[in-house]
Parts: sequence; C-alpha cells; structure tokens
Amino acid sequence: MVPFVIPTQRDAIMSVEIAKAKEQDIPFLAQMILQSSRAEKKIGMFDYIFDFLDDEKIIEKLQNIIKNPLECYCYYGNFLVAKVNGKSVGTLCAYEPRKATKEHFLQALEEAGCSSGCAEKLTNLGECEFDINNRTLMFDFLEEVEGYVDVGILKALMQKALLQARLKGYRIAQSIVEIGSLETLLFYEKLSFVQKAKKESETYKEIFGRNGVVLLELEF
Repeated sequence: MVPFVIPTQRDAIMSVEIAKAKEQDIPFLAQMILQSSRAEKKIGMFDYIFDFLDDEKIIEKLQNIIKNPLECYCYYGNFLVAKVNGKSVGTLCAYEPRKATKEHFLQALEEAGCSSGCAEKLTNLGECEFDINNRTLMFDFLEEVEGYVDVGILKALMQKALLQARLKGYRIAQSIVEIGSLETLLFYEKLSFVQKAKKESETYKEIFGRNGVVLLELEF
C-alpha cells in the first residue's frame, strides 16, 4: 500500500492510500464500474447488456463477473483502489489484453446470468472496437466517488498504475473513452495521453447517445 499526500480544494492535506483490490472490495468495484460505464449518461454498457435491470440486480451480476476465476478485464485483481481514512474513494483498472480476452469476458457474462442475446449485443457494438496490441496495457474504470472530485484521487491512481506497468515491462498504455466525455478526455490529456484513433457509429449513438469512442495512448 502506497500513501500519497495531496492538497484538497480547501487546501487541507489529505492522505490517500493506493492498494491492489481485494475480495472485500468487490461490492465497491461493482458500484464504480456501473458509475463509470454510464459516464453521466442515462445508460451504460452494463445496463444495455443486462437488459436494463434495476441497479441492485446489475450490481449483483457485476460482482459475479468481478470475482470470476476466468479473470476477464474487470476481474478484481486488475484494480487499484484509493482510500482516504479507510474509506474507498476511487478505482482504476489496468488489464493485459493478452490475458483478459473477449472470450473470457463473454463466458463470465454467461456465468453471471447474461441472456442468450448477450453476444449479439456486443456484436452490435463491434463498429466501435479497436485492434489492441498485446504489448499494450489498457486502463479502464478510472472513477472517483462524489465528494472527492478534483482533489487528486485519479492522478494518484494513475501514478501508481504507471509505476506498476513499467515494472511489468510495459511502455505503452491505452484507454478507450466515449466521444463527449469531456471531463474524462481532459483528464487524460493533462496526463499527456494523445488520441490514437476514433470510431463513430450510428448504432452506438442510438443506444448510448454518444457518437462513438476514441482510443487514447501514452508512451512512458
């Protein structure tokens, strides 16, 4: 566990601890994944995949995916959790595409009770998929809880994740962000991520109200 000391908006000193997620963090991770996937929209990918169930049922299914031993991309072992005074306040997922395959994700969804049309739903979003190099580390679910926005939580998470990535031998990190997620895009730009590619889709726009996604990249 690595402590970071950052100034808050009130110029106080806040001690932030960044640690690898454990099984007891799974309920919190599920909430943050759902929050992140919505990205200030009415619905996100998991609302769509799980047939627009209520939040409690979606979170229950997400917890099953997060702890699935298949270790798909949202497996809890891929996450860092930020805590302040013992309270969980932020998350960042860093996963290796060569391990966290789409096939693992589909199987984890099926085992979590996703309907038979789940694979077809993901196929509908295929126009917004990128060809990801296996030598790249992917970031996702960079999120913080209300009341801790813009106080350095996300930066602390990213610093720790990049340090771990370098120790694993990675030199390129990427993230996929929706077109129109202005605050998230601005945050990545401040960290020197640059736009590598863009995918737009009418289907994506019809479902989520966003034109598509951009692939951001950082060489470090």
